Amino acid sequence: MNFPDYGMTLKNPNFVAYAQSYGVIGHWVHSAAALAPLIRECFATPGVHLIDVPIDYSDNERVLNRGIKRLSAQL
Repeated sequence: MNFPDYGMTLKNPNFVAYAQSYGVIGHWVHSAAALAPLIRECFATPGVHLIDVPIDYSDNERVLNRGIKRLSAQL
């Protein structure tokens, strides 16, 4: 998004492995279509579950930098 790099190139940890290290059942979901069946599976299986859902933040730049500026200019 054209922000200066201040050396904060952090990456997310492996949340599924982290959850599993505490005895939690961890899951990855890689598509929107797979989410509902996975949630049903989690409700049907006893225990604590964590679902790692990747988020595509590519729309943030469009909405926050261009869309809001355009809408603000119209006020």
